[in-house]
Amino acid sequence: MSGEESRRRGAWGEDLAAEFLRRKGFRIVDRNWKCRFGEVDIVAEGGGFLCFVEVKLRRSERFGAGAAYVDRRKQEKLRITAELYLQKYPTVLQPRFDVVEILAPNGLGTKNSKIRHLEGAF
Repeated sequence: MSGEESRRRGAWGEDLAAEFLRRKGFRIVDRNWKCRFGEVDIVAEGGGFLCFVEVKLRRSERFGAGAAYVDRRKQEKLRITAELYLQKYPTVLQPRFDVVEILAPNGLGTKNSKIRHLEGAF
């Protein structure tokens, strides 16, 4: 898969995740927030939490669910990135780390992707 195709697929998955979270009552605060340590796919407010959301898009679960790819190294990068975000944008909301898994067997052509929201994933 080319780099451009991978970016397009990633953006599509993040769009699906953002819309899914909106339908659940979350307000999207930021997307693709970057700093020198990493990137947060989605920052969303809801239920008294400020959620730092990692989106994992997969065509199959043959090698495991999407959340399985948020390993300790990735979690640490997300924690550091979230700390920097909170330094720049202080809030009274409780921070939380979520994962949104998207199973899209036909890639961009998938009509009804399976979406699973893991609240407080780590």
